[in-house]
Amino acid sequence: MSIPEIEFKGYGMISTDPSMWSEFQVVPITPKNFGPHDVEVAIKYCGVCGSDVHTLTGGWGKKPDVPLVVGHEIVGHVTRVGEAVAEFKPGDRVGVGAQIGSCGECRVCKAGDENYCPKMIHTYNGVYPDGVRTQGGYSTGIRAHEQFVFKIPDGLELRDAATMTCAGLTVFSPLKVNGCGPGKTVGVIGIGGLGHYAILFAKAMGATVYAFSHSASKEADIRKMGADFVVSTHDLDYYKPLQGTLDIIISTIDHFSPDRPLKSYLSMLRPHGRFVTCGLPDADNPLPTIHAFDLMYNGCYIGGTHMGSKREAIEMLQLAADKGVKPWIQELPMSQAKTAVEGVKTGKARYRYVLKQDLVNYD
Repeated sequence: MSIPEIEFKGYGMISTDPSMWSEFQVVPITPKNFGPHDVEVAIKYCGVCGSDVHTLTGGWGKKPDVPLVVGHEIVGHVTRVGEAVAEFKPGDRVGVGAQIGSCGECRVCKAGDENYCPKMIHTYNGVYPDGVRTQGGYSTGIRAHEQFVFKIPDGLELRDAATMTCAGLTVFSPLKVNGCGPGKTVGVIGIGGLGHYAILFAKAMGATVYAFSHSASKEADIRKMGADFVVSTHDLDYYKPLQGTLDIIISTIDHFSPDRPLKSYLSMLRPHGRFVTCGLPDADNPLPTIHAFDLMYNGCYIGGTHMGSKREAIEMLQLAADKGVKPWIQELPMSQAKTAVEGVKTGKARYRYVLKQDLVNYD
């Protein structure tokens, strides 16, 4: 395919006024300096992540520098590669997720866990060692080190693959790490963008899935996604019949209310079961306090996760292609990014927004 030279520009936030967090203007982008291991991508679609909202609003406690172009669920076509790149060629369909750099030399990088590198660089609102600021995927193009570029398998539509590069990977990684598969029972708390992916991938991996939802209006959707059981948390005793039965719980919610204490969820784990929190709430909304007694009776573990590694991304994308995993998405032109980020903040997404790049026509 013939792809024109990229003019790097995107829909950026230009004001730090809190009331202007969802206002975007087209701004020029200075991409990273092109190196021998770099891949340049013409962006076709970019998913809208809760991380975009937390960053734009300053909810994670850090005011972003402006102008800022967010977006880290990126898919498109390769336009050029550095001389040391062997994995990709121009025209390849690829994705880029929430991480765009690491040191490559530390113990975790060499073990293939680059998503936990202490010197990681996030796809936007970060800084390269040479001082260039990272800008995200509500834009025409991006450059990335080949380690953080994933080939999209045949059989996956680009727009479907977009939100897999962050949301999908964020839940696939802990499912994989904690042994999800046939014979396992997985609980999913909170059925939004992340939660719907947790259901889809847990089922694709062969597990039995219990979905825990506080929204009765989503029950029909949850069953269509493939959940084996839907449990309403409006019933204050919802957890009692399941105590000691679940192998893994994936939590995607941003807060725990007093009527749904963390210890209730932990009690549903079998001995040595795993509770993994994937949702990242605002800085002023920590996990609730628990007592050692809440962990003692089943010897359960509480953990977190941070995106996923390249090897996990490749496995996830191939699983999605092989099993026909198809996310529930709503497509909008990228010029309607305001509508999308506001929809995420107010919980209107069903279940993930995808923006189609409309600043340059790459067709």
